[in-house]
Amino acid sequence: MESEKKWYVIHTYSGYENKVKANLEKKVHSMAMENEIFRILVPMEDEVEIKDGKKKVAKRKIFPGYVLVEMNVNDRSWYVVRNTPGVTGFVGSGTKPIPLTVAEVKQILKSQGVEEVAKPKVDMKVGEQVRITSGAFENWSGAVTEIHADRGKLKVLVNLFGRETPVELDFSQVEKAL
Repeated sequence: MESEKKWYVIHTYSGYENKVKANLEKKVHSMAMENEIFRILVPMEDEVEIKDGKKKVAKRKIFPGYVLVEMNVNDRSWYVVRNTPGVTGFVGSGTKPIPLTVAEVKQILKSQGVEEVAKPKVDMKVGEQVRITSGAFENWSGAVTEIHADRGKLKVLVNLFGRETPVELDFSQVEKAL
């Protein structure tokens, strides 16, 4: 079996999805398999019901009877998942589980607010001169005053009508000034 970190779908008894997730998380921890089985997800969405004129928001499983597992498939990890109570098997042909495509994973993770976005690498420092390459201040220059790598944003002081004005921009909107 291959050994590459991918997302797989496991089939469970209906209504047992959260129990399977909890059992599998316990097994991963107790058997020290954190390097083989990474994340376990039961995709949910908010469903709005109106009862007696009152709005009630309930969580609903998007894929009833299925749990998503990010893992390296090898004999040991396959056995652990397969033998978790409530699991009936992997989605795939015969004994070979089929991983989700990158596009499917992105769409599901985005719907769960667990979006995996490649963060742009910023090689700028506070005080450095940059040129704005897009947006309302395109072709203007300024000095970097703050860098928020976690959000992919930075603040640049732009000279606007003789006054220094802070402008928040995405990393993709600036380049180092020559």
